[in-house]
Amino acid sequence: MTPQPAISTFRFWRHRWTQLTLASLATVMLANLQYGWTLFVNPMHDANNWSRTGIQVAFTILIFVNTWLAPFEGWLVDRYGPRPVVVAGGFFAALSWTMNSHARSLEALYGAAIIGGLALGCVFGTCMGTSLKWFPDKRGLAAGMIAAGYGLGAAITSAPLSTMIRVSGYRHAFLFFGLLQGMAIVILGAFLIKPPLRTEAIAKRTHIYHGVELRPAQTIRTGVFWLTYAVYLLIAFGGMVITAQLGPIARDFGLEKQAVTLFGITAPVLTLAISIDNFANGITRPIAGLLSDFIGRENMMLLMFSLEAVALLGMALAGRNPYGFLGFAALTFLFWGEIFVIFPAICGDSFGMENAAANNGLLYTAKGASALAVPLASMLVTATGTWNSVLLTASFCSLLAGVVAKFVLVPMRKRMRDRALNTQVTAA
Repeated sequence: MTPQPAISTFRFWRHRWTQLTLASLATVMLANLQYGWTLFVNPMHDANNWSRTGIQVAFTILIFVNTWLAPFEGWLVDRYGPRPVVVAGGFFAALSWTMNSHARSLEALYGAAIIGGLALGCVFGTCMGTSLKWFPDKRGLAAGMIAAGYGLGAAITSAPLSTMIRVSGYRHAFLFFGLLQGMAIVILGAFLIKPPLRTEAIAKRTHIYHGVELRPAQTIRTGVFWLTYAVYLLIAFGGMVITAQLGPIARDFGLEKQAVTLFGITAPVLTLAISIDNFANGITRPIAGLLSDFIGRENMMLLMFSLEAVALLGMALAGRNPYGFLGFAALTFLFWGEIFVIFPAICGDSFGMENAAANNGLLYTAKGASALAVPLASMLVTATGTWNSVLLTASFCSLLAGVVAKFVLVPMRKRMRDRALNTQVTAA
């Protein structure tokens, strides 16, 4: 009788679900580099008399470096596997926040942001691209799990991080959490392995077509890529501003030190909002990813981006009420968080799996471009004297993104698919 292979001979961590879990946990430990930033803005402003616009330039640098180096990091992952890239990202994460803890000038803060951007790209981009390769049959779900870790990580740690900033100072919080997060990422990254190509597992669904395998140089020559990029820019704008500016918005709305009671818990509005927001931001991702596997990417975009527009409009109209602020901020994150699921999935659908990490890295640079809106939003508020100018603009951009995705991107992707099929038939 032929013996059946035991799972121990393959090592349990080599199973694709175990690999997905390890990658998700690595993004959990990474999340505060982006989503915890808003907790530090006001303390750094108060302690150092730095302008908010100057401080938020560091956030823009962080996101810009993260995204614009993502194609190169994706190429490294496609070639060498995820382990060395994620481990390096863990060291960068620890170094970045250690540098933040000692920064005595904005220039030093900007240097730390460059290192932090490397950390974000090495960890998040690697885990996302690798998971798409492990799960070509469940791209939405896999992308959702990785993106969920990125959102939920900040939800879990925002309360202790806020407490440590208040009790021990923001410098101590940067140092303690930086070392803790970086060490955890290094350990988790050491167990990640390069996945095999699993094209035989791709599900055949009529609403999710699977494009030909394209290299990055071919991908950027398609109209589908650039229209998808434009949609990404439109929807990323509002969420990126809210992510970085939630603390300053709460202060300007007169809510920063106001306490509220919700579900029997009394806490400062900002602390409670960040916990709820990041939970909403995380939980929406696997759900939206799974639904997009069944109803189609663009249908999900139209639904979620339209609801995002309503949430941003609600923040402009009712955000000065503490409960209105909590509710509409949570809805903004709930309807925005899925972009980190939908876009990697649609990238895999359109341009194939062989170069998934590098192609997704190219598309991910749109997030970096959208981060330029963060300091610009501060300047717009200074010029107009109100956050409504920013919130209403973001609401319009969100609605436009959904409409373009559904009614322009769908036929363009169909034409690209038909051309690819005709080319294959002709070649045969």
